[in-house]
Amino acid sequence: MVSRERILEAAARVYARHGFKGTTTRAIAIEAGVNEVTLFRTFGSKGALVEAVLIRHVDDQPPHPLPADPVSPHEEVRAFIQYNLDRVAEMRPLLIHTMGELEERADAKEFACRGRHQIHNMITTYIRHLQSKGLASADVDVQTAAVMLTGTVMSDVMGRPIVPDVYPPATEVAERYATLFLRAIGVCDRIVPEQKPTVNVTAPSRTARPSSRKSHTPKSTRT
Repeated sequence: MVSRERILEAAARVYARHGFKGTTTRAIAIEAGVNEVTLFRTFGSKGALVEAVLIRHVDDQPPHPLPADPVSPHEEVRAFIQYNLDRVAEMRPLLIHTMGELEERADAKEFACRGRHQIHNMITTYIRHLQSKGLASADVDVQTAAVMLTGTVMSDVMGRPIVPDVYPPATEVAERYATLFLRAIGVCDRIVPEQKPTVNVTAPSRTARPSSRKSHTPKSTRT
C-alpha cells in the first residue's frame, strides 16, 4: 500500500516547481508512482492535498527554540538565526508560490500566517525573558524588535539568490544579524561589563596606582 507520506513528498516537489495552479493530480500521481484514484481516495481533492503539504512543512520543521532561561544570548540568538535561515531556505520554493496565491487560497494564507506567528511569538517571549533577568533594556519595543528580526531572516532567504552582493557573506550572516539584534534591544551593554574581569581589563590600572603613590612619597618627606 502506498504511504500517505510518499504522496505528500511527491506533491511537495510538484507544488514547489509549479505552484497550485500548475500542479495537477495527474502530475502528482506520476511523481508518486500511483494512480489518481489513490490520491482522491486518500486526500479527497487537490486542494486538500496541497493544504496537507503546507501543514506538514510547518509541523515537521518547527523553528529552533529559544530558551526560557537565557544564559548566553549571543550564542542562543546566533543558533536560532542560522537554523531558521536554513529552514526557510529549504521552504523557499513553497513560499514563493504560496505568497503569490495568498489572495486566492485560504489554506495558503493559513500556512503563511501560522509560521510567522510562531516565530514572532517565540522571539517576543525570549526578549521578555531577557528583560526579566535584567539582560535587555526594560523599555525596548518588543513587538517591533521581533518584526525586525523575522523580516531580516525572510529578506535574506528570499533576496539573497537575486541580489547576493547586498547581503553579508553566508558564513558570517548569523553572527552579524545576532550582534545587531542584541545591540538593538540593549543586551550587549549589559553583558560586556560582566565579561571585563575575564579579559584582565583592570590589570594596567592596578600597576599604575602603586607607582603613583611612590612618586608622591618623597614630596611628603621633604615638607
